[in-house]
Amino acid sequence: MKEFQGQVVLITGAAGGIGSSAARAFAKAGAKLALLDLSAEALETATAEIEAEKLLLPADVTIEEDIVHAVERTLRRFGRIDVFINHAGISGDFVPITEQTAKSMKEVLQVNVVGAFLGLKHVLRIMIEQKSGVVVNTACSGSVLGGPGMSTYVASKHAVLGLNKTAALEVAEYGIRVNAVCPSSLDTEWMESIETKAAKGNENAARHGFEASVPMNRYGEVGEVTGLMLFLASDRSSFITGSYFRVDGGQGTTSI
Repeated sequence: MKEFQGQVVLITGAAGGIGSSAARAFAKAGAKLALLDLSAEALETATAEIEAEKLLLPADVTIEEDIVHAVERTLRRFGRIDVFINHAGISGDFVPITEQTAKSMKEVLQVNVVGAFLGLKHVLRIMIEQKSGVVVNTACSGSVLGGPGMSTYVASKHAVLGLNKTAALEVAEYGIRVNAVCPSSLDTEWMESIETKAAKGNENAARHGFEASVPMNRYGEVGEVTGLMLFLASDRSSFITGSYFRVDGGQGTTSI
């Protein structure tokens, strides 16, 4: 029997590097998938090769009606939600605070914080009725560290950890667990966009700088994050809740 055989896994940000990798990993482990992202076309492209029963959910995580509709469609199709990978997010502008705009801050908080909150609000309602379920939120190394040039993103991910801890306390009595993964720089298209924002035209230098900030002196691989997601979603972590786990090559242990 595969570890997630027959379980229903809802993933937001499913068209991106980590989201699509998580979808493939859960599919391989036997899960049924409800995959949500902003673009229907991107979802179809990213998940085309996944061999599992799946439901594609084009939706905007910042719009509550979209989330309600996505959860309702998932329930109509599968009848339950066993695992929620609350992953959707954006990076914002890469500039010092003194050059940052309120518009960019609002946009990042809307997706990364309000979007995460809305997912928790409506999925946890279902899990409370079931008296079972697991949530894995995606935070980042910036949830526990500063990040020069990334004030909007770092602020938003600090907030995600606050939601993570609070949700875990609120639903523990129902047998629901809530944890977070905190990856640092990963070898993905998303990180390539950060390199461009940090040093357009000199992306290689930006990459070397980011890698040098990691004690292991390299970017992480998406599988190193999604493997942890599967562990946290499984019965192997049955007494773990309210926690967060760094996947950062030792970056969070450094000091100035």
